[in-house]
Amino acid sequence: MNLIIGTSGYSYDDWKGKFYPPTTPSSNMLPFYSKYFGMTEINSTYYRIPPRQMIDRILEKVPEGFVFTIKAYRGITHEREQYQENIDEFNKAIIPMVDSGKGACILLQFPYSFKNEEDNRAFILHLKEKFPLPLVAEFRNSGWITEDTFKLLEDAKIGFCCTDEPDLKGLMPPEARVTSEIGYLRFHGRNKEKWWKPDQPSDRYDYLYTEEELKNWIPKIKAMSELTKKFFVLFNNHPGAKAIQNAGLLSKMLGKEIKLPSEDDYDTSLRKFF
Repeated sequence: MNLIIGTSGYSYDDWKGKFYPPTTPSSNMLPFYSKYFGMTEINSTYYRIPPRQMIDRILEKVPEGFVFTIKAYRGITHEREQYQENIDEFNKAIIPMVDSGKGACILLQFPYSFKNEEDNRAFILHLKEKFPLPLVAEFRNSGWITEDTFKLLEDAKIGFCCTDEPDLKGLMPPEARVTSEIGYLRFHGRNKEKWWKPDQPSDRYDYLYTEEELKNWIPKIKAMSELTKKFFVLFNNHPGAKAIQNAGLLSKMLGKEIKLPSEDDYDTSLRKFF
């Protein structure tokens, strides 16, 4: 099966003592993570375009065969006043990822305000010619769920990012579709209460999936992976290392069990004996 499971990001301090050993410095997180997973999604590139040297250092920390998906800078997908300059700078930064063969695709995450309108459809097609890696489009507005959208993406060979998120009016439903050789699925959690009004941004993704909730995706994941060369499944419910727990659970459900460290492994108190 050409299926690769991982998490959206890996450098989270609150994963220490739950997945990472408690004293793990941030510089050692990726090497540790790569012992258990074969890919990760680089989220930090959404917030700022990294120096090329940072990408070089990241590549040195992973074994052969490990791959990255890269989220596009928000100055391209969200704040478009200088998007061409930002694309040029972004592409220069990820050259090492492209040259190494470890860069699998670029994720274009569009905001809820990015609606299914003619100028936005044209913008997507315009972006198709601007990057050195395949593209995957993630929409947050349910107005994009139309057959015309899927045809537009198929014709442009842009992947469609399936999402699992709260069942709220206007958000994307759990649509299972493949529009290119790359399949993509992101689990954001189903925290309805905090989605629109989080106390802090990470609260939106503070959710642990049950096995029953993930079970509904199993036949869809298997079917979509058969239609793609690579199918990436990412867990973005990162608070408290819930993404790690769910990535491990889904791997087990798909017959790819991973022996992951847990909080109990780092518990030096006597409570675990009682």
